[in-house]
Amino acid sequence: MSESPNRAVARAAMLKHGGWAVAGLAMSSLAMAQSTAPVTRSVNEQVAAEQAAQQTQSRVEKLDDETRRAVAEYRAVVQETASLKRYNEQLQATIGSQVEEMETMQQQLGEIETTAREIVPFLQKMLTTLEEFVRLDLPFLPDERAERIADLKDMMTRADVSIAEKFRRIVEAYQVEMEYGRTLEAYQGKIGERTVEFLRAGRVSLMYQTLDGSESGYWDADADQWVADNSYQDAVTAGLKIAKKQAAPNLLSVPVSAPKEAK
Repeated sequence: MSESPNRAVARAAMLKHGGWAVAGLAMSSLAMAQSTAPVTRSVNEQVAAEQAAQQTQSRVEKLDDETRRAVAEYRAVVQETASLKRYNEQLQATIGSQVEEMETMQQQLGEIETTAREIVPFLQKMLTTLEEFVRLDLPFLPDERAERIADLKDMMTRADVSIAEKFRRIVEAYQVEMEYGRTLEAYQGKIGERTVEFLRAGRVSLMYQTLDGSESGYWDADADQWVADNSYQDAVTAGLKIAKKQAAPNLLSVPVSAPKEAK
């Protein structure tokens, strides 16, 4: 069926107007695109600037952290350096003190060596004097005193005994001998083959009495022998009881040798 002339004209007009509409729409879109391009560039530039700012801030924060760490490390190093300096100063003072002490010790060691050379002959002389004193003394406790002297002589030859110990023991022996002069003592011993009781009154007198009490006597220093003398029997009996703590202390009559001129 053929289209009427009026419809054909109308459709052509519509097509014409439609083309203009499409063309106008295209031109409008192009104009809009051209008008929004600066905005897009501005947005993109703003975004880029913000991203750059964020990156810069990150770098700044990183540098700030590194700076704080560096400052902290620097302070720690400074403190450690100051501590080491104080330690070195103290160590130097200690070393100086030790050097002085070593020098003093060296000097003292030299003095000790000199003293040792001088004191050994002195100790030997003390021992010889003690031995001679015991030999000339009243003959009480002969075995005990002789053994003490022998031990001291043996000690003087020993290298494992210090000089101080040798001196101490010799002085101790002198003290024991001094104590004999202040005490009253009773003990058993022998005169020849007889066992008797001895009574020592300090170093003033040395007496004896047989175990059955039948004989008493004393040591005569002038004659250098024992003398039987029963006139002292009561005194010896009383003295033995006092020495054994069987009676209270009391005055005793004892034989005393005549004094001699000191030489």
